[in-house]
Amino acid sequence: MSEITTATNTTTTDATRESTARSRGAVALTVARVVLALFFAFSAFAKLIAHETAIETFDRMGWSHGAMYLIGALEMAGAIALLVPLLSGVAAMAFAGLLAGASIVQLTLLDPVNAIMPALLIGLVVLIARERRDRTARLVALIRRRA
Repeated sequence: MSEITTATNTTTTDATRESTARSRGAVALTVARVVLALFFAFSAFAKLIAHETAIETFDRMGWSHGAMYLIGALEMAGAIALLVPLLSGVAAMAFAGLLAGASIVQLTLLDPVNAIMPALLIGLVVLIARERRDRTARLVALIRRRA
C-alpha cells in the first residue's frame, strides 16, 4: 500500500512542478508580449510622426515615405494586437515575417551587424505564437463560422 501512496505522491509532485514551470513560462511570455508591444509601438510611432531618423533610414534604403508610414501603421496595429489575447498569436506570426524582412534589409541595405537583433526577436515571437496557438485556432474557427 505504501508503494501506491509513494507513486501517487511522486506523480502529484511531478505534476505540480510541471504546472509551476508552465505558469512561470506563461508569465515570462506575457511579460515578453507587453515589452515587445511597447518596442513595436515606439518604433511605429517614430515612423508615423516621420521622425528624422526614420526618414533618414528609409531614404538610405531608397524606399518612399509612403512605405515608412505603411510599415509604421502595420507595426502599430501589430503592437496593439499583441496585447489582445485572441489576436496575439496572429500578431506574433505576422511579426515573425516582419522581423525576417527587417533582418534581410539590415543585411542587404543597411548595417549587416544590426541584422542579429531582428533575427533573435524572431525566436521570441515564435515562442509567443506557439504559446497562443489555441487562441489562434479559436480565432480561425470564429472566422470560418462567420464566412
